[in-house]
Parts: sequence; C-alpha cells; structure tokens
Amino acid sequence: MPVSASYRWSPFCVDGVTTVAVKTLKENAAEVEKKDLLSELEVMKSLDPHVNVVRFLGCCTDKDPIFVIIEYVNRGKLQTYLRNSRAERHYGNTHGKSNILTSGDLTSFMYQVAKGMDYLTSRGIIHRDLAARNILITDDHTCKVADFGFARDVVTSKIYERKSEGKLPIRWMATESLYDNIFSVKSDIWSFGILMWEIVTLGSTPYPGISAADVMRKVRDGYRLEKPEHCRRELYNIMYYCWSSDSNERPTFLEVVQMLDKLLHTEMDYIELERFPDHNYYNIVNLSGEKL
Repeated sequence: MPVSASYRWSPFCVDGVTTVAVKTLKENAAEVEKKDLLSELEVMKSLDPHVNVVRFLGCCTDKDPIFVIIEYVNRGKLQTYLRNSRAERHYGNTHGKSNILTSGDLTSFMYQVAKGMDYLTSRGIIHRDLAARNILITDDHTCKVADFGFARDVVTSKIYERKSEGKLPIRWMATESLYDNIFSVKSDIWSFGILMWEIVTLGSTPYPGISAADVMRKVRDGYRLEKPEHCRRELYNIMYYCWSSDSNERPTFLEVVQMLDKLLHTEMDYIELERFPDHNYYNIVNLSGEKL
C-alpha cells in the first residue's frame, strides 16, 4: 500500500470475510498531515466506484486518530511490482507459475491508469502526485489509482496553486508546477507521461544519474526523458506528447485512452522486453528533499 512517513497502513479482516486497508496518522504526525488526510477523505467520498480507482469504503472521524478505510489491493504498489518483475526476469523463476510481464501487460497498465484518471478528471479532481508508487495492482493485473493525499477538487477553477511546501515529486512534475506552483489536469498528463516511462523501464527512477536541481533546469530548457532503446517510437511519441512545454498542446486523458486502446488492438509488441537493458536503469529509493 502507499506509505509516507506520517501514515500507517493496516490490512485486516472484517467479520472474517472482507480484508480492507486502513489508513491512519502516526502519533507524531503534524497538523498539516492531518489536514491532508481529511482532504484526501473528502476527495474519496465524492467519487463513485470505478474499477481503476481505489475504492473508498468508510471512515471514522469523530475522534483521533482518524481512520480512512479503503479496499485492500493485494499486490500493492505498481512500482514495487514492476521492480520485482525485473528481478524475476533477470534471475528466472524456478518455483511455480511465472509472473514475467509481457508488452501487452505493460501497455494495459498504462491504459487502465489513463481510464482511472479520465474518470477522476470528469469529477473535477487533480491528483498532483501521479506516479507508479501511487498505483495499486491486483493479482489479476487490475491497476487502481490511489493515494489522494495531494489531490484537490478544483471543479470550479480547473487549476490549483500550491501554497504549502514539503517533499515534492520533482521528477514527475510539469514545468509550470515546478516553477509557478500551478497544477491542472494537464500537469497530471505530464506526470502520466513519466509514469508511462516508469512502466516501460519496469519501475526505474526517472532521469537516472541527474540531480533534482539539474532535472528542474534541464526540463525547463527543453530536455526530456530519452526513448528507452527497447520501446517502439509509437509508444514513446505518446509520452513525448504529454511533455509539451505548452500545457494546451498536451492530450486529454480521453485522448490518451484512445491512443493506447489503438495500440492494444494491434499484434505489435511496443515494449521489446527481450531487449531490456537492465544495466541502464536505476531504482533510487531515497534522496533528500525529493519524493520518490
């Protein structure tokens, strides 16, 4: 499940039948974190069930600690799942059924996340922290957008200006978010393009070998993540489209859904995993001041 330093997740059984996940604050959580959890709760309460969005089940807010109850998604974070798949691909699987992912699986993950985000967009929700670490995955490869701690309901203005600071997901953020604190559906689209790159590289950290400060400068100056050598141009073009400097030139989530659907209906492997260059990619788990 998604975890931050101030949250605690607990899966447990209700009536011996349904396992759920409970999100609550740790005892040392700051007031701003309580505010974020309540904001996340309000966003989730406003949503109807959608197969590609983690489902809100209930809450307890009449006294501290606050509990937010959601569906339990048994495979956990997509980022971890992808990284484990890379290890399995490298070392092989000698015990039971293989879980090695295919090009079709990976393209389907992108398509499902785009479907979930298209639904959230239709409800006036900006996620603001879209990344593989905030997507959950089930045993049957259903992907669910999760972790709405930074999400905002901006149904009136369609744009949100961040006022508070904290660890930022710099490598996933659009130029206007990095430099002007402006978040919109189109900044979520930028993040989705980065998430596509994460999926293609089986959970690698974006901009490997480049510091956060250099990422910010280089992206502002027009630098973009390069096409992975095992990724076909047709798929990379969708990512690149998401990274237009002019936010108005980026696609909508509905357009991304349609583009990915078209790729899924061909016989082509757009991610040539037999050519996966494992040595080129890195899993960075901790950098000071950065959200990874």
